[in-house]
Amino acid sequence: MKKTQEPCLVTIRKLYPKFSITERKIADYMLKYPNKIIHSSINQLAEDLEVADSTVFRFCKRLGYKGYQAMKIALATEVVSPLQDIHEKVSEGDTMETIASKVFRSNMKTLDDTLSIISEEQIQLAVESILSAQSIQFFGSGGSSIIALDAYHKFVRTGLKVQATIDTHFQLMAASQMTEKDCAILISHSGSSKDILHILNVVKETGAKMIAITNYAKSPLSGAVHIPLYTVSEETDYRSEALSSRIAQLSIIDVLYVNVLMKLGNEGKEALKKMREAILVKRI
Repeated sequence: MKKTQEPCLVTIRKLYPKFSITERKIADYMLKYPNKIIHSSINQLAEDLEVADSTVFRFCKRLGYKGYQAMKIALATEVVSPLQDIHEKVSEGDTMETIASKVFRSNMKTLDDTLSIISEEQIQLAVESILSAQSIQFFGSGGSSIIALDAYHKFVRTGLKVQATIDTHFQLMAASQMTEKDCAILISHSGSSKDILHILNVVKETGAKMIAITNYAKSPLSGAVHIPLYTVSEETDYRSEALSSRIAQLSIIDVLYVNVLMKLGNEGKEALKKMREAILVKRI
């Protein structure tokens, strides 16, 4: 059996943005029901999804496997792996030290999985859009609003014109004043929250460049922006999927920030120097 360099589910997540509509249908099913896949024949899967056997076969080939059976074997190895329980499953009898270890390992897994699907091309496009923008607005609602504020806290150091606010009314007002020369960065794990989609629709009317930081799955947000950047996270007994994703969202913000600062060169260094001098008075 020819094995891929990465686990089956990670490969699916990595290739997801490039899949056709039919391929995404298969991918969505595999990501949601991996245990059912390993107990189903190619005919059963094709019938469930209302696609041809040959379509499923070609999908397996695209993932890097010789066929459906080879893919099932690789997927079974991944699904029955005890790593998830070791890294994420928290039991009531666990000690504080054990819980700390599992939380850290879960965060590390989220970062590793997200890193595996990061597109260098998309990052480059995002960086170029930020650098060419007259102003940059960060938007996020709920827990994602904190990520937006963190992004502002970083990017204000670059000397670029950036803005972020938690209040959704202020966000809509700011969004309405954007132009085609501006860049909006919308942060939402689900990509389907009512608040962020309202903001999206307002920004779309202005013609501003739109970047999204969201979960890898297809969503109204990821399908509407110019540049989607994806995170990968899994839900556990004590942490929601969205809560786990914040680690990856913060890391993507860091990736954009460092790349932008590097591209700015001396101009960025000077802006950073001014910022450090300004806040120096706050230190004892």
